Amino acid sequence: MERNGLENRARERKIGNWVGGIATFFLISFFLVPAYLPANSVPDLSGRANMIDYYSEDSWGNVQTSGGQSTGHNQSVHGEFAWSELDPYAAFVYGFGDLNCHMKWERSWDINGNQMPVCVRDIGIFFGLAIGGFLFSRRGLNRWTLRDSFLSMFPDDKLDSTYKNNTRTRLILIVAAISVIPMALDGFSQMLTDYESTSFMRLITGTPFGIFVGAFLASSLSARPLFFSKDPSRVLLPSGSRFTLSAEEE
Repeated sequence: MERNGLENRARERKIGNWVGGIATFFLISFFLVPAYLPANSVPDLSGRANMIDYYSEDSWGNVQTSGGQSTGHNQSVHGEFAWSELDPYAAFVYGFGDLNCHMKWERSWDINGNQMPVCVRDIGIFFGLAIGGFLFSRRGLNRWTLRDSFLSMFPDDKLDSTYKNNTRTRLILIVAAISVIPMALDGFSQMLTDYESTSFMRLITGTPFGIFVGAFLASSLSARPLFFSKDPSRVLLPSGSRFTLSAEEE
């Protein structure tokens, strides 16, 4: 019997591996695609997050001509880029980056003279996503709720006081703060001041955030009460705690 009271954790292992595997696919692709494309075929880019900027020669990123706007640059100086003209795999990867990342050249790495599809911080985030997913595949359990499934990755003996004092939400908020605040401070400092972060700082602040998101995503997909026949008392929790259903009011 597993630590949650079920006979096995095959589903949790599968979900964690899927989360980690998909993140790993993207992470590898971010390095592989610019490496195999012709050298110097992807110029310096500067787009907008959550927007399509470089789909074709007529897209927003390629028609910018002034350096005075808050985003974008004079793309004609650097060379036009249209990811729709690439092979299907490369187009998918660069299209994904175009939609989800600002693709600013000064915050991205180059490989083979080609700018990578996403910035360095996103590299750290996807690296963390892979770690979070694979960590859950090794340690995570379905413990009825998302909150308790997430906490299942920690050793049960380290959670005794958390469950005895019912401070589970507080602990998750602390873990979230540790994961998110460094990236938020680094990002907003760049936005609001003259501070410019380094590639190393973007990488190490993006990775913890990715780990948290990957583990949280795997936990949300794994938490299923139906595996306990909808009987909360069957869930094994640290410190001998048990879920109970509230008594119905008469």
